[in-house]
Amino acid sequence: MDSFRSNGVEIAFADYRPTGPDKQAPILLIHGFASTHAVNWLFTQWIKTLTEDGRRVVIFDNRGHGQSEKLYDPALYSLEVMADDANALLDHLAIPRADVMGYSMGARIAITLAVTHPEKVNHLILGGVGDHLLREPGLPSGLAEAMEAENIEDIGPPMLKIFRGFAESTRSDLKALAACVRGFRKTMDQATLARVAQPVLICVGTRDDVAGDPHPLQPLFRQAEVVDIPGRDHNRAVGDHVYKQAVLSFLAGESVVPRADG
Repeated sequence: MDSFRSNGVEIAFADYRPTGPDKQAPILLIHGFASTHAVNWLFTQWIKTLTEDGRRVVIFDNRGHGQSEKLYDPALYSLEVMADDANALLDHLAIPRADVMGYSMGARIAITLAVTHPEKVNHLILGGVGDHLLREPGLPSGLAEAMEAENIEDIGPPMLKIFRGFAESTRSDLKALAACVRGFRKTMDQATLARVAQPVLICVGTRDDVAGDPHPLQPLFRQAEVVDIPGRDHNRAVGDHVYKQAVLSFLAGESVVPRADG
């Protein structure tokens, strides 16, 4: 990966060119909490899917994650600061405007980017977020403490144990993740969503207990569509073919209703 400095913080990124003619708008992908550019987008074949569709694809590791710089002050992980990293990366690559897709925490960052820098965002794709967006300030309560627990066996709630196990599997810096949780926890309100002027696609697994139901969000945006990803939970929805098909259709201006043949 390459890297650049965003407000003094080193951010790792990769820039993939389309396999054929560059015929589509570039797209910026923002990964979720405790994940990395590779786990969310490379291993799930999203890079292949989008570059084969003629798109330039830009991915990066959020601050505190992957190969980017680790920070331990929660104040350095606000949604606005993390959205500024995404904006700074577009400026660094001289990309004036892009489609943006974020997953889970990355979706919250993407929404913030669309509100704070609307001139940079063409279409907005939100994965892994539902009505919990309006009822919970980020990831589950107690998650920071779960990241700081000495052993995973000391964690009681199953969902928190799953997050800790995922963080360990991605070889994350657990102290940096604890700071991240405390910094970006912010409940979004209806007024914020109403400020999003871009077309929005929301894709969520039908078994996603982390995100909640995405359908109540649809009328809160100015123009939004929702696609259910059948039988998928929060982690397994990311690379699903229904999700990919919906995104390609949405970006092409076509119906996002999945075809029967998949």
